[in-house]
Amino acid sequence: MIYPLLPLFLTQTLGAGVIFVGLIEGIAESVSSFLKLFSGWVSDRFQKRKKIIFFGYALASLARPYIGMATSAYHVLFLRFFDRVGKGMRASPRDALLSQSCEENERGKAFGFQRAMDHAGAMVGPLVAALLLATLTDNLRVVFILSIIPAFLCLWVLARE
Repeated sequence: MIYPLLPLFLTQTLGAGVIFVGLIEGIAESVSSFLKLFSGWVSDRFQKRKKIIFFGYALASLARPYIGMATSAYHVLFLRFFDRVGKGMRASPRDALLSQSCEENERGKAFGFQRAMDHAGAMVGPLVAALLLATLTDNLRVVFILSIIPAFLCLWVLARE
């Protein structure tokens, strides 16, 4: 919901340069990729996949709305770091749990469905943000803060089992 708006927010609202925007994204994605290795090992070692997945989603879900309250690009760097820590922590255990939850001959369908839903969310989220900007507010900060609603819905679904 918020990622397509992030470069605009950083450059126009917070006055960051495009190089700093690239630095934020480079650090964020590097952290995420590195932690996928670590979280996979922890997940395999302790077999506490759901707890790690929930922690990862919770960390990312709580970091994102605070971006709307950032007063400096460095705040966004800090928050994106924690957002991507959450993503890195949840990805490998989620994939392992998905793999364990279906028959071997159904894994392709399961992973395909997971990716399809991920891409659907990546498409619907920005559409919701655009709708909010067109109808409710023109303030990017409000949209960032409202991202807590789908984040809590996700956590609620995860916590139900």
